[in-house]
Amino acid sequence: MGTPHNNAKTFEIAKNVIMPGDPNRAELIAKTYLTDCKLVSNVRGIPVFTGKYNGKEVTVMASGMGMPSMGIYSYELFKFYDVDNIIRIGSCGAMVPNLNLFDIILSKETYTEGNYALTFANEDCHFAKSSEFLNNKIIEAANSENMNLIVGNTVCSEVFDEYIIDINSYLNRLPKDFSPLATEMEAFSLFYNAKKLNKNASCLMTVVDSTFKNEHISSEDREVGLNKMIELALDSI
Repeated sequence: MGTPHNNAKTFEIAKNVIMPGDPNRAELIAKTYLTDCKLVSNVRGIPVFTGKYNGKEVTVMASGMGMPSMGIYSYELFKFYDVDNIIRIGSCGAMVPNLNLFDIILSKETYTEGNYALTFANEDCHFAKSSEFLNNKIIEAANSENMNLIVGNTVCSEVFDEYIIDINSYLNRLPKDFSPLATEMEAFSLFYNAKKLNKNASCLMTVVDSTFKNEHISSEDREVGLNKMIELALDSI
């Protein structure tokens, strides 16, 4: 069976899914890292590839940008394709000065000002935790590879952080005891869907911008810098 946004057959989606935001990155990951790789859906230009990584079946699917897009795709994967685990991989902006470009962040819990939970489940909820089970798998993989993985809280915004008109007012509204490390735009809807459907979800991010650093990276450097995060996500599965 398919859904309005995914025409893959049920058996064509693996139990473990890696979700970058960018459709081009999803294709690059699938064709670079997977064997026996097959395109199983391409509705609305969102590619879904299933193949094997080190002998284990895995699906790579783009989520698009923002909570609504991630919310739709992850819900359908969990609900209609019986996916067990989703690891979101993407970029983030640093919210503390000690983070460097290309540091890899694993979200423990995320906060949003948005009303995804209220609209979806009539719940006034603005915090969502990642899967402890899945996070532990990621941490184990990072330790085995001697990789510096930074674990902490993150913020899930509905506006790209560089475009926020008054960033100081936004920062002052954040919960005082939450201490987020970074900001991104998809994790809350992913974590919340996983919670409601008794599934597992985690979010790995690479720092690509920081208001505390006078550094800028090219699109080419960004692609290369994300490779370690991609490989960590795949190794965790």
